[in-house]
Amino acid sequence: MENRLTYDIDLDNIPKHIAIIMDGNGRWAKSKFLPRVAGHKAGVEAIRGVVKECSRLNVEYLTLYAFSTENWKRPKLEVDALMNLLVTYLKNEVAELHRNNVKINTIGSIKELPKSCIDELNAAMELTKNNDGVNLNLALNYGSRQDIKNAVIDIVKDCKSGKIDIEDIDEDTIKNYLSTKSIPDPDLIIRTSGEERLSNFLLWEVAYSEFYFTDIHWPAFKADSLQKAIYVYQNRDRRFGGLK
Repeated sequence: MENRLTYDIDLDNIPKHIAIIMDGNGRWAKSKFLPRVAGHKAGVEAIRGVVKECSRLNVEYLTLYAFSTENWKRPKLEVDALMNLLVTYLKNEVAELHRNNVKINTIGSIKELPKSCIDELNAAMELTKNNDGVNLNLALNYGSRQDIKNAVIDIVKDCKSGKIDIEDIDEDTIKNYLSTKSIPDPDLIIRTSGEERLSNFLLWEVAYSEFYFTDIHWPAFKADSLQKAIYVYQNRDRRFGGLK
């Protein structure tokens, strides 16, 4: 494995959870005088490469911001194309993901997705549920503010019903009502294509995450791009609010 590393990363200090805001499909396509949907198709290819590299480096959790609650505002043709790409990706990739021991999960409210997407997601999650390799979390119809709002509503309901006592509410309580309750907080957040904002992604969970921003558009983000992000992460001093 060491011979295939572009960057001198410490294989004993790989981030446990990497979350990626996959930005720049449209800009990549525009730079090549291609339609936006071509950028999304190329973005799917980038997912394949990054998942393989995470598996090779023993990253335990990989969360991909695939479709936000705000993405419904895009033109219907583009939204339909994204949904069709999700179905195609799962149909084409799930067998290989399963062979590579990848476990597929989702965060967000998938019940609003087209039935074809829900069916493929459920089939993929069922097929891979016992795998113990990379946990691939697809954030679909996900928005962090919505997730936090839903958590607050559920906590209030359980307080009223007597299931929990208001005096016992702490950070762990809130964590356990989020859709990310079964996932550790991300160690490293990557955003491609030059933007430096979270765009309503994992707002609660990133309190102590390291951020890595790159000008590379998502379709051009390759294995060595991921290695560079990990290399930068490993050369930071994570103090979690304390002193070292």
